Amino acid sequence: MTEPFAVGTGTSSAEGALTVPADAAGVVVFAHGSGSSRHSPRNQAVARTLQDHRFATLLFDLLSPDEDRGQARFDIGLLRDRLLRAVDELGRHPGVAGLPVGLFGASTGAAAALSAAAARPDVVRAVVSRGGRPDMTEDLAAVRCPVLLIVGGNDDTVRRLNKAAAAELPSDRELMVVPGAGHLFEEPGALEQVADAAAKWFDRHLPDGGGQAFAL
Repeated sequence: MTEPFAVGTGTSSAEGALTVPADAAGVVVFAHGSGSSRHSPRNQAVARTLQDHRFATLLFDLLSPDEDRGQARFDIGLLRDRLLRAVDELGRHPGVAGLPVGLFGASTGAAAALSAAAARPDVVRAVVSRGGRPDMTEDLAAVRCPVLLIVGGNDDTVRRLNKAAAAELPSDRELMVVPGAGHLFEEPGALEQVADAAAKWFDRHLPDGGGQAFAL
């Protein structure tokens, strides 16, 4: 079942869509990259795979259209705070309250997801980054949950940045390189590899992972 889900931003609200499959085993909140939105076809494709694995998913707009045209798209602190508001509001939602929480971030959204995980170590149980920019996370060493970093084999700069970030992360972490893939994983079969790897990571770390599920 999919329903509208509004995330308070302090001055207004960000629109989103919450999908909760029957017998959901956890909930994954998506953080899109700069210039993107809840309508990202790549994130929607990953979300469908996660739903098939019995994970609820929340895709929402981190920024308003006006904000996304300016420097706010690179303000990791602002993106983190919006993501944390979504996590907190989900904790009051009767359809998912009590479920373990994971975060899926892409590009700059991955930096926001890692920063949110550092801020909520007792709530966020796992993070998956797709073509992420973990180098933009100031509190990377404070992340305590398991982290999967997925990069394209042809995305040279981002691959180097993720390799360096993996060495900084104190938690359980893995770096997965998708051979022949670029930054957007548009090559045949590349995004399917991302989705399958994300589902397996959350399968492993959400239902039986450490930390505390949020509650009402």
